Amino acid sequence: MAKSPAVQRIKCKSQKRQTIEFLEHTLSVNGRAIEEGPRKKKWSIHDLRTIKPLTATQSDFFRAFFEGYQIIAYGSAGTGKSYIGLFLALNELLRDDSRQNRIIIVRSAVPTRDIGFMPGTLDEKILFYETPYRDIMSDLVGKSTTYDDMKAAGLVEFVTTSYVRGVSWNNAIVLIDECQNMTRQEINSIMTRIGKNTRVIAMGDMTQTDLNRKRGDDSGMAWFLSVAQGMPEFDLIQFSVHDIVRSNFVKSWITACEEALPAA
Repeated sequence: MAKSPAVQRIKCKSQKRQTIEFLEHTLSVNGRAIEEGPRKKKWSIHDLRTIKPLTATQSDFFRAFFEGYQIIAYGSAGTGKSYIGLFLALNELLRDDSRQNRIIIVRSAVPTRDIGFMPGTLDEKILFYETPYRDIMSDLVGKSTTYDDMKAAGLVEFVTTSYVRGVSWNNAIVLIDECQNMTRQEINSIMTRIGKNTRVIAMGDMTQTDLNRKRGDDSGMAWFLSVAQGMPEFDLIQFSVHDIVRSNFVKSWITACEEALPAA
């Protein structure tokens, strides 16, 4: 059945909007690169900002990684899970004696789970989901183009769960972020990609799932935690409201939400 003119106009507008957003991002990155000087192609551990844990749970996160465990860091928002996870991954990658040669960031594009049917190139489709890591790496290395530069150099990859089947990840550090937005099948698909000399850092908060149960999408994170708990390779790090470092407001908000939950 032919699409109506109205549907075609909407699709055309969507394509134009995504293209404009992608071009605006590209111009912004290139503009900052000109201001900051030549874009780097090589990095060392000396380029990485030094950070220290701010809470006991963050210290456990550091300890578990340095002791060689695969990690699931889960719990309250604003506790620095993604920030620390990316710092630890970069700290390992940039060491002269590192056995890993790339960081692979994996997310589930939940609001666009049918991402393959959306208009635009793959880069345009996933741009929104890369923003947090672009900001974190800018802060950790001190240059706004670091994420894009490392991605161009093959040191950082970003994939969604729609594109993980049939690959093997060897000699890598795999960051699995927003695990609460992944189904059991998606998590299993990711974990069965893990190859030799590969580290895993998984992160999530079960109170922030975007999955739509009406579609039969149930979070697989509780199952993931249960499975990992029975594996000696894993260390599970649970964050609570007491570990929130983003701001006092966020800490107050989440505390109030938890107190109001039983009455909701």
